Amino acid sequence: MTTDRRPLFLMTPALLWLFGLMVVPCLLILALAFFRRGIYGGIEYTLTLENIALVFDPLYFQIFLKSAGIAGLAAGIACVLGYAAAYAIAAMPRRHQPMLLFFAVLPFWSNYLVRTYAWIVLLNREGLIVNLARWIGYEGELPSMLYTESAVVIGLIYNYLPFVILSCYAPLSRLNPDVAEASRDLGASGWTTFRRVTLPMTVPGIATGFVFVFVLSIGNFVTPALLGGGQFQMIGNLVYAQFLTANDWPFGAALSMVLILVMLGLLIMQATVAERASGGRTRADG
Repeated sequence: MTTDRRPLFLMTPALLWLFGLMVVPCLLILALAFFRRGIYGGIEYTLTLENIALVFDPLYFQIFLKSAGIAGLAAGIACVLGYAAAYAIAAMPRRHQPMLLFFAVLPFWSNYLVRTYAWIVLLNREGLIVNLARWIGYEGELPSMLYTESAVVIGLIYNYLPFVILSCYAPLSRLNPDVAEASRDLGASGWTTFRRVTLPMTVPGIATGFVFVFVLSIGNFVTPALLGGGQFQMIGNLVYAQFLTANDWPFGAALSMVLILVMLGLLIMQATVAERASGGRTRADG
């Protein structure tokens, strides 16, 4: 019995591309975490664990926790908004869904920086939101919205919300309507059907969307720099500064290594959730 090698042959170029341009550079960067910074910058090839220990210094660890908190808040809100949008799209007639999905991903047609600068125009003291409030008749002093953590969270949600919509739409569009109908026939209310049937069967999509937004947000340095105005640092800004300003590549690599480990842990958790959900659907079908 011969084995069809065509799939492996077709995957080889993509795997080599990913290995050579993603895996190898990451391994090289991570290897720098175990060397010392030179006196005048650069790298001194002496093995040490000082950079790893410095990551857990209270000063830098607080920045990491703050970054995780902002990323988690953005991911959580994005999942609520994205799931609601995906649920609404999946409930529409099939012929309308492609157009609605097109509008959902339309922001990706413009540059990330342009989308972020647009929020500066909206949130500044003379921006559209303030002028709209004055036009409505509000005469008080509005609180500053730009250069705050809230502005950063808004920017992250806006830029990454389409990922959640797409990841939640996929399982929602595959749901068998007969299952929900059977639940209603058995006397369950609409909320009970959603809570005990629809939601559990679409948890993998929610988990995927959360991981997407969290991973992209915790390492982001553009949005905190523009919408945060340098008022506070996230871990992405700290990594950026170590490589391009402080010229401390080993410490920057150590910070990057922690980020990569967190991301791998989240991906493993997401894969576990998806596998358990798939096993549950298999047993239900059986």
